[in-house]
Amino acid sequence: MALPFQDTSLSFEARAQDLVGRLTLDEKVAQMQDRAPAIPRLGIPAYNWWNEALHGVARSGLATVFPQAIGLAATWNDSLMFQVATVISDEARAKHQEYVRNDSRARYQGLTFWSPNINIFRDPRWGRGQETYGEDPYLTGTLAVQFIRGMQGDDSTYLKTVSTVKHFAVHSGPEPDRHTFNAVVSERDLHETYLRAFAMGIQDGPAYSIMCAYNSLYGKAACGSDLLLGDVLRDRWGFKGYVVSDCGAIDDIYERHRIVPTAAEAAALGVNTGTDLECGDTYASLVTAVQQGLITEARIDTAVTRLFLARMRLGMFDPPDMVRWAQIPFSVLDDSAHRALARQAARESIVLLRNEHHTLPLGKSLRTIAVIGPDADEPRMLLGNYNGEPADPITPLRGIREALPGARVIYARGADLAAGYSGVEGNSGSVSAASDSQSALALQTAAVQAAEQADAVVLFLGLTANLEGEEMRVDVPGFKGGDRTSIDLPAPQKALLERIMKLGKPTVLVLMSGSALAVTWAQQHVHAIVEAWYPGQAAGSAIADVLFGDYDPAGRLPVTFYRSTADLPPFDDYAMAGRTYRFFTGKPLYAFGYGLSYTTFRYSHLTTSARTLSGSDSITVSVDVKNDGKVRGDEVAQLYVRHENSRVPRARLDLRGYRRITLDPGQSQRVNFTLRGASLAYWDSTAQRWTVERDRVRLQVGGSSDADRAHTTISVVP
Repeated sequence: MALPFQDTSLSFEARAQDLVGRLTLDEKVAQMQDRAPAIPRLGIPAYNWWNEALHGVARSGLATVFPQAIGLAATWNDSLMFQVATVISDEARAKHQEYVRNDSRARYQGLTFWSPNINIFRDPRWGRGQETYGEDPYLTGTLAVQFIRGMQGDDSTYLKTVSTVKHFAVHSGPEPDRHTFNAVVSERDLHETYLRAFAMGIQDGPAYSIMCAYNSLYGKAACGSDLLLGDVLRDRWGFKGYVVSDCGAIDDIYERHRIVPTAAEAAALGVNTGTDLECGDTYASLVTAVQQGLITEARIDTAVTRLFLARMRLGMFDPPDMVRWAQIPFSVLDDSAHRALARQAARESIVLLRNEHHTLPLGKSLRTIAVIGPDADEPRMLLGNYNGEPADPITPLRGIREALPGARVIYARGADLAAGYSGVEGNSGSVSAASDSQSALALQTAAVQAAEQADAVVLFLGLTANLEGEEMRVDVPGFKGGDRTSIDLPAPQKALLERIMKLGKPTVLVLMSGSALAVTWAQQHVHAIVEAWYPGQAAGSAIADVLFGDYDPAGRLPVTFYRSTADLPPFDDYAMAGRTYRFFTGKPLYAFGYGLSYTTFRYSHLTTSARTLSGSDSITVSVDVKNDGKVRGDEVAQLYVRHENSRVPRARLDLRGYRRITLDPGQSQRVNFTLRGASLAYWDSTAQRWTVERDRVRLQVGGSSDADRAHTTISVVP
């Protein structure tokens, strides 16, 4: 006879409560760690909660690999983000069901994905910024919502997967200090910048899980913060899902933050403040914590019930034929439609930064082309971090050769990736044997010889996830622990670039990176510059599509490109003053939202549905956009607001809407944005609430944060 928790006619909540009521304290505690063991006496299989899907199902073999998250953000296309996440979750379900059929339940085989990373990329030196959707809370939040919806599905009964937003909160480097750093920020920066995307992800997604961060906030560990996990997450946002710690973050509470002296006290603090699941093993001390009176078993029951409720909502306790998502066949993995979407996403992510004298697109009649650079023919450079394994990664060199089958394509690596680090595939770890000056000279000489023979040169320079990333052992000039100490091109690559430019050949610079590069010299000397990020498995094809005019580039920067680290506040200062396009008052190299095209667009007839907007209402902002050029292309229309009469300091600009549209030559489209009065509020620290004030607000529409193509003003009333 079936037990109540096995009865599919009962609610998930009733079933989860029944199951937890049958467990011993030891069994409950074991379920609160990422490697949850089987409970044979109840027929409950083991489950590993740790899985990743940042830009494709990660660390689990074959998967479609899309552009790194920062590249997806550069598409400024939330509908594309939904399509990408839907493909990822299709492959995730197919993989999981295959693992279960083979009774395999290891790490990276479950349905609970620790993605997306929606921390604000506040400083270009942060190595994990590549995992985020950039520096703006609104762009980050809207893209996160679509990713979450694509991952979790639209079934009213069963979750397709669980999407976990991370890292909550105020987390963005420096990587070497992440286990000890205490973030102290103003309440306004906290709510208006660091929490805003999380609020959207939790309330509008809605994400079923959230991961608390390593760092402390106001002296309390993020995974033991009653402010974050209680007041904000549960009380203010009404979160009903479960909280998981970052891996080892509970250890940090007593070993590094030293907030409490023992493992039992750290475990009790984590659970009592709202962290239900630990990635790690400190929660094994919860049995001791109960015995010492540090936590009640009833509080443990609450956490374990949340965890089993999640597994039940994923259909893990029901027959597969009842679960719509369990029917996804294994054959969807890396199928032709998924490969096509990876190429389209890569194309849409590419940003044209400079194109003097119409250097691009290059003509397909080129007889000889030199492809040079350490990023040109290394598959690892395409993938960023938290990646899957593509079946057939296409490097830039291969993409160009396939695009120009009749041309002579000469390849030369030209330089090491950084001083002392070659970047050649197989040099895993952080640093390879240092190159001596003779080998560096030989690399450069070979590149010069290749360029001298060519009609045009394409240089592939930039970074790699082996240098910028998560808490790594890196001791290379310009890099530290996963972060960057310099935002310039690494010295060997800069020397190569300057040497090639002396030849006077038509030269295109393609940057591949997860973060902004201060290519000030290149902006002055190179006629065409493209930012391609870490473009995923279809990198070479997508880049070739752009270089040779088969696709009009329309990616837009999700981060500011600064001229130097001298423009930035100290890395470990979390105040937003002087950071990002919202608060930076200097002149950037390339502005947030910036990107060129092979065609031109004209904005006109900006109107609003009303001239006054209240805090409880919304208006429609409309503008005509016309393709004035000669080729079909995409434009990303962007709506920014500026507060003119605010009684409190405000951001100099705030993004409040965007639309990516495709227009044929001569075609016009009326683009509409919905502007909510509530989105114009500021956080009132005295009243502890969002406040819409009487104000005059300037609306600015254009193709970049620094492109004021049309503007008007409205009156705002509380």
